[in-house]
Formats: sequence, C-alpha cells, structure tokens
Amino acid sequence: MSQYSVLFVCLGNICRSPTAEGVFQHKVNEAGLTDKIRVDSAGTSAFHVGEPPDKRSQQEAQKVGYDLSYIRSRKAEAKDFVDFDLVIAMDLENYHNLSLLKTNGYDNKLKLFIRDYAPQLEIEEVPDPYYGGPEGFTKVLQMIEVASDNLLSEIKEQLNEG
Repeated sequence: MSQYSVLFVCLGNICRSPTAEGVFQHKVNEAGLTDKIRVDSAGTSAFHVGEPPDKRSQQEAQKVGYDLSYIRSRKAEAKDFVDFDLVIAMDLENYHNLSLLKTNGYDNKLKLFIRDYAPQLEIEEVPDPYYGGPEGFTKVLQMIEVASDNLLSEIKEQLNEG
C-alpha cells in the first residue's frame, strides 16, 4: 500500500467534514504519516462548492490549534469510491446519499464516522451544527477528535501490516 486515503463527507462540506479533514490531517501530521495518509473532504450537495469552511467551524478549530483555512468545499462524486480507501459519512442522511452514489464492489469503503470509529460516544452520527449556537460547533469538534484518534489507530495498524 503506497498511500492510504480517507474522504470525510457531510452535506455542504462547510462544517462537519472540513472539521474532520482538518483535525484528522493535523493528527496524521503529528504522527509523522503525512506521506502515507491522504485526507480530503466533500459534500453530497453542491451548495457551497469552492467556499471555505463556515467561520464558526474555523474559529472553534483554531481555538484548539487546528487550521481549516486551506480547505475549499467540493461535491462528492462516484469516482471518490475508486480514489479513496475510505469514504466516511458524518451522518445517516449523507451515508444514504453516498450509498446511492457508489457502485457495487465498494460497500466496504463506506463508513459512518461516529458509529464506526467512536461507538463509546453512544450515538451514531455527527449532528449538523449549522443552525445552532456555538456550543454545537464545540460538541462536533470534540466528537470528531475522538473518532479521529480511533480511525488513525486503525489505519496505523493496517499500514504496519502492509
């Protein structure tokens, strides 16, 4: 395996998935695996293509040392299932949208972030903070950090086996 690749997906690619991209990329960099793990994010809608992450997401991430400013929204495509080892949905609605986008043979690549990588949180999905207050962005960031740590541990094991 030359490089492992992960794509995080939410609806507009301006709150949850860019936060996951930024947090996970930071953790990958800290682990010294930048050349071994590629990280990206996308949205199932094209509402915000080309836009930076929501200012509230950026502010919350910046408070604890994560930079999201380089990220620009893009729409998820069927070819993402070919190009990425994992396509991780932030919530059940986007998991469903992605399941309609993928072709047969890629079932094992589609995951639900919290359910599959942070079951200890006892919820299935990352809630959308867009229409709520700042506390929603804080909560989302904390959930993403937990799931990112578990995901990185799992990928490290796979890289060591390969």
